[in-house]
Amino acid sequence: MNDSADTWDEVLRRVPWLAGLGHRQRLAGLTNVNHRVGPYVVRQAGAGTAEYIDRRAEEVAARSAAAAGVNAEVRFFDPSDGLMVTAYLEGTRPMTVDAFRADDGAVARAADVLRRLHTRAAPFAIDFRLFEAIDEYRALLDAKGATLPDGYAEVRDASETARAALARHPVAAVPSHCDPLCENFLDDGTRMYLIDYEYAGNFDPMWDLGDLSVEAGFDERQDDLLLAAYFDGAVPAPERARMVVYQAMCDLLWSLWGILQHVNDNPAEDFWVYGCGRLARCRTLMATTRYADSIATLEAG
Repeated sequence: MNDSADTWDEVLRRVPWLAGLGHRQRLAGLTNVNHRVGPYVVRQAGAGTAEYIDRRAEEVAARSAAAAGVNAEVRFFDPSDGLMVTAYLEGTRPMTVDAFRADDGAVARAADVLRRLHTRAAPFAIDFRLFEAIDEYRALLDAKGATLPDGYAEVRDASETARAALARHPVAAVPSHCDPLCENFLDDGTRMYLIDYEYAGNFDPMWDLGDLSVEAGFDERQDDLLLAAYFDGAVPAPERARMVVYQAMCDLLWSLWGILQHVNDNPAEDFWVYGCGRLARCRTLMATTRYADSIATLEAG
């Protein structure tokens, strides 16, 4: 969806109580158009997102997380196209890689909001199925005749080992965000909120921790801090291993997502470079002793 006056007139037709609230301020967003309008945030879904986002499931997740005190209050949601209005969270700031790097307290607050989501939110409408999502992105790219980055086949084959190892140590699925970009964490210095539930589903909670670690560029010390804060003490070895394996798998998943954005001509950034970079980082992690040890822990069951 673009940011034209005609498009905004359509928003006001559908959500008339937004009229008269003053100037709209453009906010950040990779695939969607977001504005602050008075005490609200308006999200207009990006072009092509209907191919891979279930908006009805997103609404269930967003409202569930809000009821659990994790997400901003949802004031309007149209699942036909994803138009959404939420409360603006005054006094918060979006997190960044640098903000996490400078503040160990923020890492602990991120662990807290993830734990609250995982333990307090009502179950979401759908499960997040990692390897099915990887397969679906690949099928979409094949249908569009897309070129994949060099090295993809090698990573794809290695991911089958991860798939089997994770299956040997199954866990109960919990409401999970599944796309914990730094910018989706809003911090007021005391607690965090977690917004944007487009990719949310019930899944292994260690996915959210592993994905956040990758997105925020955590080192092993910060990984240890995140895990210790999440578990409030000793960290079970299988959970640590799953987090490490998911660090690689999230780069594989989002590399394919990035190539799909490139094929869909998303102008927000150079998504070919983004996708290639994430695939390269996945290959690098898969070559480490830490990753091999994590796979071995899971294979041992």
